[in-house]
Amino acid sequence: MRILDDLDPVSGPTAIALGNFDGIHLGHQQVIAPVRAAHRSHPDWMPSVVTFTPHPQAFFSGDRLPSITPVAEKAELLQGLGIEQLVLLPFTRELANLTPEQFVSEVLVQHLQARQISVGQDFRFGRGRSGSAQDLQAIAQGRGIPTTIVPLFKHRDLRVSSSAIRKALDQGQPELAAAWLGRPYRLTGCVILGQQLGRQLGTPTANLQLPADKLLPRWGVYAGRAHLPEQGLHNLPAVLNVGQRPTVTGDRIVSVEVHLLDWQGDCYGQLLQVDLLHFLRPEQKFDSLSALTQQIQQDCRLARSQLATESSSLA
Repeated sequence: MRILDDLDPVSGPTAIALGNFDGIHLGHQQVIAPVRAAHRSHPDWMPSVVTFTPHPQAFFSGDRLPSITPVAEKAELLQGLGIEQLVLLPFTRELANLTPEQFVSEVLVQHLQARQISVGQDFRFGRGRSGSAQDLQAIAQGRGIPTTIVPLFKHRDLRVSSSAIRKALDQGQPELAAAWLGRPYRLTGCVILGQQLGRQLGTPTANLQLPADKLLPRWGVYAGRAHLPEQGLHNLPAVLNVGQRPTVTGDRIVSVEVHLLDWQGDCYGQLLQVDLLHFLRPEQKFDSLSALTQQIQQDCRLARSQLATESSSLA
């Protein structure tokens, strides 16, 4: 996967999917599909996804917008979909002030050498969001570049969007987020040394160091499945806690701690991936470590039961 993070010209003609693509959800995958088809017909057109950094919403609001899929995760997912190049357009005041015609001419044609374009039906671009997907199609067509406008994607009559996925995760509904993503929501990070209190309580945990811009779900306890790719281990049943651990610490540092139910070993410094499957309970403060220990044991039993039921239904 080739990642470009500036406006330097690409090395050759491209077929591009254009949008924000935070999440690479089922709707995004529909927008990407015409790019793969174009590449099959024209192997010299590099299949590319073009997105913006920072997210335009964050640029205009000035607020931090955590990402469903930070760049490394996004690149990995796109590569799995047959995309060979990810272009991160710097979203600056200069770029925001381009007219729709200038954006097509200067960015898509001159810099990206676009030969085919795919966008979602609700795509807006150009100064003041004045350009629609239909405007893009018309302007590009005038330059001999066919543009596919992909209809909004719905799942059970609900529109699939990054905003909807964010809301589902914020409400502790990983199953709903997974249905719209086409896969479980995943937390990926390096295992770092923590306080090792979990080991003292009989449930050793791996502390994840996530990308700074990764979107965290609702604080609480989840059942999930973990992967240690460096050890070739996958789908390990796990319980994880997302939050500030109010019983054992008084600081405001948010942590993600993962307890692997059926595995013990050393994974410090290694990559750990955890798929969120079920929300078990909100984070809460206990009166004692003994009460916390009892609750952790109950969480583990519930997680094991839910994960076993899930495995049986898939068998």
